[in-house]
Amino acid sequence: MLIDFVDREKDIPAILGIYGEYIDSSITFEYSLPSLEAMAERICAISSDYPYIVLRNDDGSVVGYAYAHRVFERSAYQFDAEATIYLSKSVSGKGYGRLLYEKLFPILEKMGIRNLYALVTEENGNSISFHEKMGFSRFARFENVGYKCSRWLSVVWLRKVISPFTHPAIPLIPFSSLPEAWCLSILRGDQE
Repeated sequence: MLIDFVDREKDIPAILGIYGEYIDSSITFEYSLPSLEAMAERICAISSDYPYIVLRNDDGSVVGYAYAHRVFERSAYQFDAEATIYLSKSVSGKGYGRLLYEKLFPILEKMGIRNLYALVTEENGNSISFHEKMGFSRFARFENVGYKCSRWLSVVWLRKVISPFTHPAIPLIPFSSLPEAWCLSILRGDQE
């Protein structure tokens, strides 16, 4: 398996396919699968400011992905991000989620992200457990905030502090401003 940055042209159908494995579940709150064009727009918007990484099989096909994105709009929240991760069901439960997050976290830390959040449907115990094993802690529960699969669903917010709270705060470094060679060395495991 190889972890790489998303190819905004080639990887979109595979990412959409993985996301589609969950569209009829309570794991995502979307009712229908986005179009290829809509998913391309999302990936382009996210990956211009934040890391968007993919897990590739030996043949180069995408079997998982993880990314971060802005979680709140106001300027003072620039140090917070939300993490999202999806694995094809064919590779789920084999440690690849941990591998993706272990590559994502140092990049976010280098950008200056302090708080990383995960929003998980409460009944998705596997994801909550995974995030807790990755150092996230539950800190909020939003009761009955979504309706899907013929029932009201609650969401658990989890938080992980990934870099120190310095004073004064150093402004966030956009992902696109990080040295490409350094980012690639993180993905390849050349440095910690």
